[in-house]
Amino acid sequence: MGNRFDHLQEAINRLFEEIGSVIKISSVYETPAMGFDGDPFLNCVVLMESEIEPSELLDNVLQIEKKMGRERGADKRLVSRPIDIDILFVDDKIINTKRLVVPHPEIQNRKFVLQPLSEIASEYNHPVLNAKVSELLETTSDSGEATKQSKWLSNPMRELNLAKHNYLTIEGNLGVGKTSLTTKIARDFNAKLVLERFADNPFLPKFYEDQARYAFPVEMSFLVDRYQQIVEGAIQLDMFKEWIVADYEINKSLIFAGITLSEDEFMLYRKLFQVMYKDFPKPDLYVYLRQDAETLMENIKRRGRDFEQNIKLEYLQDVDRKYLEFIKTKPYENIKVIDVSHLDFIRNRADYLQVLREIAG
Repeated sequence: MGNRFDHLQEAINRLFEEIGSVIKISSVYETPAMGFDGDPFLNCVVLMESEIEPSELLDNVLQIEKKMGRERGADKRLVSRPIDIDILFVDDKIINTKRLVVPHPEIQNRKFVLQPLSEIASEYNHPVLNAKVSELLETTSDSGEATKQSKWLSNPMRELNLAKHNYLTIEGNLGVGKTSLTTKIARDFNAKLVLERFADNPFLPKFYEDQARYAFPVEMSFLVDRYQQIVEGAIQLDMFKEWIVADYEINKSLIFAGITLSEDEFMLYRKLFQVMYKDFPKPDLYVYLRQDAETLMENIKRRGRDFEQNIKLEYLQDVDRKYLEFIKTKPYENIKVIDVSHLDFIRNRADYLQVLREIAG
């Protein structure tokens, strides 16, 4: 039994590594081999969140099965197999192709599927049969035995334990991907998401056209908006979220103002900042994503915001230098600088997990 549980745990770990976040894992149910003599089967259902399209998802599942010793071929005999991963549902989609049918056509006829599925998604409505999973379990014609096991499988996401930080800040230069990373973390780990409202700053497009003229109003606009956002309760937990992750921290105001403002303007700005932000909360962990300026320029051009296309390489280098100067002052006990120059954590899951492990480590 122990080896079979280990094999099932390995499958879940591989699904996490290669496909997406593991949201819930059902209990494990044992059922007798059906149609042949062999060891009993162990069955469970995993609820996942993934950005992978269904056809690619199927390819990835088949690769995981192959890595774990499953050989699919022309022989259709009922025999024991090391692993069998079925795609039951993909949101509310209905897919009927030669390679993939979703929802899985045998769900309603398999008690060993319905029992674990009902544990984690009893209210989910089957998009074809128009019945809840709990109703399908009650009415299934399958009278087979499915025995719940006392041993539980572990969710690999718990090893990252990002929620140990009540308030995590992801900072970085323009174009590094901090907002994308913050959004993914909040979605995957049930965190309250706090994003900078840069689109609400009416002076920002004008600033990139004429920095000398619009530096002070753009920085003052950000200063007031960040203050208002925090006063409104952005950095406060709510009953549905376990912790907070933000894509900026209040000292960002001083970092950018130190680059864009004249000496006299910055002196005034800093006085206002110190009065406004005197008693505001500090993050438990401050993460700075660092990337070379040339790559940042490419990222900025790729995302295509019109008002950013005139940003100069030297400006990005100045921003990085100011961030590092700020970090050296160590206003917080827990700071991590992560070099992401050779990582694509937005499109590559392995890179994303690498960054998460550096944050959690």
